[in-house]
Amino acid sequence: MSASLPPIPEQQEPIDAPELLELGTPGEEPCLRADAARNRARLLEAAGRLVAEHGASAVTMEAVAAAAAVGKGTVFRRFGDRVGLLTALLDHSEKQFQAAFLSGPPPLGPGASPVERLRAFGCAALRRAVEQLELQLAAERGPDRRFTPPARRLLHGHVVLLLRQAVPDADCELLAQTLMGYLDPAAIHHLTKQCGMPLERLEAGWIDLVARVTRTEPPG
Repeated sequence: MSASLPPIPEQQEPIDAPELLELGTPGEEPCLRADAARNRARLLEAAGRLVAEHGASAVTMEAVAAAAAVGKGTVFRRFGDRVGLLTALLDHSEKQFQAAFLSGPPPLGPGASPVERLRAFGCAALRRAVEQLELQLAAERGPDRRFTPPARRLLHGHVVLLLRQAVPDADCELLAQTLMGYLDPAAIHHLTKQCGMPLERLEAGWIDLVARVTRTEPPG
């Protein structure tokens, strides 16, 4: 992660309901008028149909404009570029994932030990990535912007927090980078599509990695 994280609070869980963060950078989605919100939903619906019918590679600004029967400039004004459009498509599932690990039931949410939550976090992230792999790869930003979106930093910060609880004497910032690298969509694509590894093997590898990093025994 290229930008430094703010200090992580010492308390175990926030008292108030956590704010769910979009994948885009701050300022990309100001409060929309009703008509603008409808247009945005219409464009996302058209883009979602293209993904479902033809895959993420079929989602271009021109194709979405045609499918939604609007001018291409409207799509650019709303989303900026193709990555912005694809990122917006992922935001709903991203917020569902955030809600699950921030305030959902254990072991992914509060109420389980930090090691149990780390195991559940990685397995949930792997399953989500495999289900949306093509879209996640297509929405990847360049190296200079890949690690800075607030939602990406939230995932990293969550892993850092759990590591600080599990192994307080370790360099948790760097260990979190190692763990998050295991969940990188490009790595998952290589392992599942090019190496033919099943999801179950990746999940078992994650559980083993967490055990080694946290110096605990894997579940029996």
